[in-house]
Formats: sequence, C-alpha cells, structure tokens
Amino acid sequence: MNLPFFIARRNLIRQKGTFSSFIIRLAITATSLSVAVMIAATALIIGFKYEIREKLFSFWGHVMVTPYVVNTASLIAPDPISYDADLVKKIEGMPEVKSMSAWAARPGILQFNGSMEGVRLKGVNKDFRFSERIQFSGDKIDYSDTAYAKQIIVSQTTANRLEVKAGESVQLYFLEPGSTSPRIRKVKVVGIYHTGMEEIDKDYALCDLRLLQRINNWQPNQINGYQIDLKNEALADTVAAQIFYNYLQQPLTANTMKDIYGNIFDWLQLQDLNAELVIIIMAVVAIINLAVALLILIVEQARVVGLLKALGMNETETRKIFFYYSAIIAGAGIFVGNVLGLGICFLQKQTGFLKLNETTYYMSQVPVRINWGYVLLIDIATLLVCVLCMWIPSLYIRRIQPAKVLQFK
Repeated sequence: MNLPFFIARRNLIRQKGTFSSFIIRLAITATSLSVAVMIAATALIIGFKYEIREKLFSFWGHVMVTPYVVNTASLIAPDPISYDADLVKKIEGMPEVKSMSAWAARPGILQFNGSMEGVRLKGVNKDFRFSERIQFSGDKIDYSDTAYAKQIIVSQTTANRLEVKAGESVQLYFLEPGSTSPRIRKVKVVGIYHTGMEEIDKDYALCDLRLLQRINNWQPNQINGYQIDLKNEALADTVAAQIFYNYLQQPLTANTMKDIYGNIFDWLQLQDLNAELVIIIMAVVAIINLAVALLILIVEQARVVGLLKALGMNETETRKIFFYYSAIIAGAGIFVGNVLGLGICFLQKQTGFLKLNETTYYMSQVPVRINWGYVLLIDIATLLVCVLCMWIPSLYIRRIQPAKVLQFK
C-alpha cells in the first residue's frame, strides 16, 4: 500500500467546509483556467496559420516553377516557356508531389456598366480546383469550347466594385504595347470566389489558359509556369531544392510560397511568439497559484506532519504526501481545463461566435484546429511542472518540529 498517497487522498477528501478546501478549489480553478487558455490559444494559432497557408496553397500551389525573375513576388515573367511533358512526368513521379499544372498570367481591365477594374488574369486548365477553404459560388469554367472558354471567375471584392453578379457578361480589355487601341473580349462571369486575402482577392481573376495564349499570340504549348501541389506542405523547401537541382535548366527556377509571399509567412511566424508568450504566462500563473496553495496546506497540516514524524515517518515519505497533493490538484485542474478549453474550441468550430476583422486577419471568424499532440503535451507538461514546483514549498517540512506542533494548549 502506498501510504503517502493514501494519506494525501484521504486528507483532501476531508477538507470540505474548511479554509483548506477553499484554497484547494482556488488552486484547481487557477490550474484549469491556465490549461484551458493554453489549449485554446494553441488551437486558435494553429488554425489561423493553417487557414492562411491553405488559401495560398489552393490558389498557387506549394511550389512554383517559373523563369527566373529578380522580384519573385511579381510571378509574371515577360517571356513564356514551352510546356515540357517530360518535365511534368518526372516531377509528378516524385513521391511528395500530388499534382502539377500549367498556368499563364496577364494584366487586364474588366468593364461593366461604365465601371472599370484592373485585374491580373490567371489562366488555368480544367485540372485547377478550388480548396474547400475558399468560399465559392456559381459555376466552374466550362472547357468544352474547342477554341477557349469565354468565361471568367472573379473575386467577391472585384464583383462588389463592379457591382456584377454571376451570370452577367463583362468586357475584358487587354492593352498592347505600342498600340493605341486595346484588344477586347466579352466574357461571362460564371463564378465568384472569396479568400479574404487582399493579395489575391484584390488582384486576381481566373480564366481559360487558352484565352491568354490567344491574346498573347502564343503557341498552344506556351505558358508562364507550373504550380505544384504537395502531399505535405512541410516538405516544400526540400522538394523545391530537389526539383531545381535535379530537373530544371536555366532560366527555370523553383520557388516556394514562402519565397513569393515572404511578408505573409513572416507575419504568421510572429503568431508563434504570441502563442509562446500566452503559454508561458499561463504556466507561471498556474505554478504560482499551486505553489502558494500547497504552502498554505503544509502550514495548516503542520500538526499532521509533526504527528507523522513522531510516529517514525521519514522526511522523504512525508514530502511525498504533498507531492501527491499537488499531483491530485493539478490532475483535477487539467481535467477541468481540458473540458473547458476543448469545449470552447468545438463551440467555435460549430458556431463561429468569435469574430475577426477580415481586412486585417484575412478571415471573418477565428479558425480552430485542434492538435491532439499539443493538447497531450500541455497536459503532461503542466502536471510535471506543477508537481516539481512543490519542491520549494515542501522544504518547509524540514522546519516542522513534532515537539512544538504537538503541544496541547
């Protein structure tokens, strides 16, 4: 029988209605709130970063193969490249690669009912798919036309500025260098998307790749580049390096989304610092509250400690009693904290009651993504730290002398 654990459990049960019971409830509450905040903060930060990255990846892929340009963020190279079926086959044969597709891009102007809006047209083929993370309404582009699809998909931002709806036709103007008159095409808005990211919504519209090839007077096999979707985004840097060194020849190069949208990824990295600060603060709060509560319990239990010492229990065994105190209190706090923290996360996923400024944060509500590995890590770390923090308060046991604390008055 584990005598220190038995004594700790029985004493905690018998504390009802005493000052010690209030201290115990306070320690459990503080620990549970700290654990709940750590779990919720971690889930929110992970969800936030995941949503932003997924929106970028679904629109541009994880890795981009294009001709080398000084400014990687521009994406549009002045000269086209020829579609290389052998290169596509080799890259798609890599175990990390999920798919690879060609694209082209060109600036244009949309005109509807006297309103005009500049956009960058991204020409895609029938293999292009929107992620479920991107809001989409209307229909997809129909590629059945043997020449090119006279259809376009615009962002909600562009649609609002032009006051155009899905199903309505717009004029598309292309300015030619050295020409005083633009080339005009009439296209139908068949779909409207919304990512919440100004870098995409403000600038880009989607059309048939063949339309841009026709406008640019290119051959059917000429494109601006390839976008590559991976099975695991964490391997983007590795895959980009392998593609560059093993398969590409000048002037082609491989860039990840982090290279192209470095400002967004740097901003996302700062969110990790916010999460770390929250976790550190909450951990310190839990430790201080539990340490103070246990110190009060030790002082209140001085007569019990003196009696146990008088009966022959050594100091190590006596200190174990209070280590079990801290473990039981921390365990109760962790359990309640998990229920509270995970409950908030599930409620947010179902209702989206926590809102965000979409202009600043690229989304209208707080995203949640629970990583059970992090939840388990928070629980174990909290339990270990709370038990270890008992080390200092337990040193007070050395100063308790049975002869003094057992005196009758």
